[in-house]
Amino acid sequence: MDFILAFIGSFAGAILFNIERKNLVWAGLCGGISWVVFKVLFIQTDRVVFSTFLAAFACGIYSEAMARKRKTPAFVFSIPGIYPLVPGITAYTTVRAIVEGRLVFAANKGIETIGTAGAIAFGIMLASTAFQFVYKVNEKYRKKPKVIS
Repeated sequence: MDFILAFIGSFAGAILFNIERKNLVWAGLCGGISWVVFKVLFIQTDRVVFSTFLAAFACGIYSEAMARKRKTPAFVFSIPGIYPLVPGITAYTTVRAIVEGRLVFAANKGIETIGTAGAIAFGIMLASTAFQFVYKVNEKYRKKPKVIS
């Protein structure tokens, strides 16, 4: 059920960003995959920021691979793919706690919100960099002339 809801959320977000029809399902699939990775890791580790980082990393790898396959920019898949990971309720909880005067709780939730947002950005960036590095090394290795002795 979580996969389906994450898929629908990412699919709808892709529609809002006016992504081509041929890429809508793939963008929704990216969101579903990233949410499943997050959920599985969160259940195993009980660490929100770590789980978000690895889910964003998976989203980034998927986006880069689909960008090559579908011949379109990677952000077409990565932006809708991170929608399920965005810490909206955590940010809301932080602001609400500030208004209610629960400052220690607000500080904890604020740090979690900032950490989660940073984990999303770093996960996507690391995946993109790693994918491009491996791709360039692979291309360089293929073009290297063979020496016959």
